[in-house]
Amino acid sequence: MATNSCCAECGNDGGVRLKVCKACMQVRYCSADCQKNHWPKHKKDCKERAAELRDELLFKDPPAKEECPICFLPMPIDLICCISLPPATVSSVPIHDYATANEELVKIDTAHYFPCCGKRICGGCVHSCIQSGNTRKCPFCNSDRGGQTDGELVAEMMKRVAANDAASINLLAHHYHRGQLGVQQDHAKAMELYTRAADLGCSKAHQHMADSYHEGGAHNELGNIYYEGGDMKKAKFHFKAAAMAGNEVARYNLGCLEAESGNIERAIKHWAIAASAGYHKAMFQLKIGFENGYVSRESIDSTLAAYNSSCAEMRSEARDSSIRAIAKTI
Repeated sequence: MATNSCCAECGNDGGVRLKVCKACMQVRYCSADCQKNHWPKHKKDCKERAAELRDELLFKDPPAKEECPICFLPMPIDLICCISLPPATVSSVPIHDYATANEELVKIDTAHYFPCCGKRICGGCVHSCIQSGNTRKCPFCNSDRGGQTDGELVAEMMKRVAANDAASINLLAHHYHRGQLGVQQDHAKAMELYTRAADLGCSKAHQHMADSYHEGGAHNELGNIYYEGGDMKKAKFHFKAAAMAGNEVARYNLGCLEAESGNIERAIKHWAIAASAGYHKAMFQLKIGFENGYVSRESIDSTLAAYNSSCAEMRSEARDSSIRAIAKTI
């Protein structure tokens, strides 16, 4: 193979500006014709290196978690990730067991998005605001939020949508997808808005409304929609985009897709990343993998330490109190 300082096909290095192969970033060409002529010789190496580069991006450390702008604690993946329970061990993942027994709590909003200021506030801070008597106020900007009709809320949201606010676009997509807040259900419109939000960088959505603003979300919602429609290629594309943006649920979904395809090693890699960020479903899958001999003791121990640490970082008395208050109403 020619060096990077000359054309891989003709060897030209006489002052010609060379263009790199964008797939593998390994070879350069002086012209489109040289690149075309060299392709039969380069094809195998190119595809192998391109796959390696994609995996490097896919499995690298995810970005830092989004923080609540009031308490500055990492946003929880699910509401129940905030509840104070014993640490996970190789034989027990208490939060997973608790979630299984309290399915209603899993569906409750993790946080609340306020279109007045464009901020996503954790449930603990919202609960504390309500407890202090400010039931009609935004916890962040203190604007009056009481007495608004569904139509007024949608109108407020539309102003931010018109200004290309990605989180508001994603939220509106959510309402069209599920036919909520007085918006008529329209899956085509929801897909259009989710795509627009993803293009704007709204990586914000798990599987239910609260999580619709978490990093990677619009892509995760699109992944779910394509998965339900049987288009695994597009589903995987969007789950990957969401996972690389830091969405733990999308990362877990990728692990499940890989496991279904028999790629256990890749599945374990995805679950380890999601578990290290505090996602209980991924930690539970790794526990099963350990019991079946697919995960080493060293690996499970290091992931457990990261998982328990992430869970601890997401907890606070305010968040715990909000969960207890919600549990009483279910």
